[in-house]
Amino acid sequence: MKIFVLGTGGWGIALANLLHTNGHQVSSWTYLQTECDMLREKRCHEKLLPGVMIPEDIEITTDMSGAKDADIVLMAVPSFAVASTAAQLSEIVPAGTVVVNVGKGLDSKHGYCRFSETIEREMQGKNPVVALTGPTHAEEVARGIPTAIVAASASRDAAELVQAAFMNENFFRVYTSADIVGAELGGAFKNIIALGAGISDGLGLGDNSKAAFMTRGLTEIARLGVKLGAHQETFAGLSGVGDLIVTCCSMHSRNRRAGILIGQGKTAEEAMREVGATVEGYYATEAGYHLAQQQGVSMPIVDAMYDVLYRGASAQDAIKLLIGRPRKGENEQVWVH
Repeated sequence: MKIFVLGTGGWGIALANLLHTNGHQVSSWTYLQTECDMLREKRCHEKLLPGVMIPEDIEITTDMSGAKDADIVLMAVPSFAVASTAAQLSEIVPAGTVVVNVGKGLDSKHGYCRFSETIEREMQGKNPVVALTGPTHAEEVARGIPTAIVAASASRDAAELVQAAFMNENFFRVYTSADIVGAELGGAFKNIIALGAGISDGLGLGDNSKAAFMTRGLTEIARLGVKLGAHQETFAGLSGVGDLIVTCCSMHSRNRRAGILIGQGKTAEEAMREVGATVEGYYATEAGYHLAQQQGVSMPIVDAMYDVLYRGASAQDAIKLLIGRPRKGENEQVWVH
């Protein structure tokens, strides 16, 4: 298959290399000529994936027109670039070509919608969209560490095409899912919870605190997801609890690293500068808060994160408010409304 990869960040490079290993013809695109020149010369992105070489026969280009001949187009661009990149693709890619998105977040400029909705809108609904998501760090995929992921789509044919293209019997296992709503919401909201888990670590709180934060955070994600039409079982799977675990517990996670810095006393802006790359949880918190308000869904942890990141509340005060909320039973009817 011919596969055109949009984005030469860590995730774009890791997946391009995987697809090359699987025997596909791969091209990688970046909009930055300087980055294109650097990658062509060094065949490595030392800042993002040190020591991971890009095979010589992966084309690196700034020309998006090559996407017109691809069997699959893979979008591995930052969240702020999803809509504009999809709009460019719409002028190039024929109807029916499968578009895969690996970004995790919400489109705050268009009503806090999911990225697959943004892509479908920008491409006039003429291309099936697959969300490739789950507990995956580019640093580990690039080094062939065993990984499992989900290809979620409303189109079974598209999900199975992506499964076949990405599956590698040695280290990369792909499951399919029809629940793209749940898969995308899990991927977006776990960034908020991971940022908060990092704050907990930065404050020096214990395992008990972090486990409670993660578990109740997942409850909130499921509550919103079911309201928006997701399936409850999705949140117990790879794109739900799986992605939450890997993002809250690993130092590969930019969200967790930024949260640790905030817990240690830095502002969100200082923490993001120190991490030196996009901290999606910061932007997801703003979008997630407004989406929950829009849908009338109670998400106390998301509310607390919004207060800390956008209203200047202290993390210690936010924790006290969460702990002091009115008494409840654990088994709320979160799965049915």
